[in-house]
Amino acid sequence: MSKLTVSFYVLSESKAQDFLGFICQLTQTALNKSTQSLVILADNELLLSELDEALWANDAASFIPHQRLSAADSETTASTAVNSTAPVLLASQLPPDFSGIVINTTPRPLTDYIPSTSNALPSRLLEIILPDDDSVAQGRHKYKHYQQLDYELTHFKV
Repeated sequence: MSKLTVSFYVLSESKAQDFLGFICQLTQTALNKSTQSLVILADNELLLSELDEALWANDAASFIPHQRLSAADSETTASTAVNSTAPVLLASQLPPDFSGIVINTTPRPLTDYIPSTSNALPSRLLEIILPDDDSVAQGRHKYKHYQQLDYELTHFKV
C-alpha cells in the first residue's frame, strides 16, 4: 500500500476571502487530474450548504456534479456513496468504503472522521489552512499528526 500524500494549501488573505471559490477551483483541478471521486469534508452544516450552492453556481461552463450526504444518512451512506454517480460528495463523515481524494475543511485531522469500523482508504488528502491564528495552529497540529503517521507531506502557499 502506498503512503497517503497530504497537501496543505495555506491561503493568502485574498484567497481566504473567496474561500468557497477556492474550494470549487481546487475540486475542479483535482477532478481534471484524476479519475477518482472526491469528498469535501466539513463539520459544519452551514458550510456544507454553502459548498452545495457554490458547486452548482461555480461557473456555467464548469458545473461540478455533486451529492450531499447528511449526517442522518450515515447508516445508508455506505451504499449511497458507492452507488453515487456524482464525482463529488459533500459530507461530515468519511463514507465507509471511500478510496478517493479528500478535501478537509475541518479543524481536525482526517483520521478523526474515519470510524474504526470503516474501510475508508483515501488516496490523497488536501488540507486547507486559512490565514488566521486558529486555522494556522490547527494546521500545525494536523501537520504533526500526519508526520507521526509517516504520511508524505507537501505544502503550497496560494
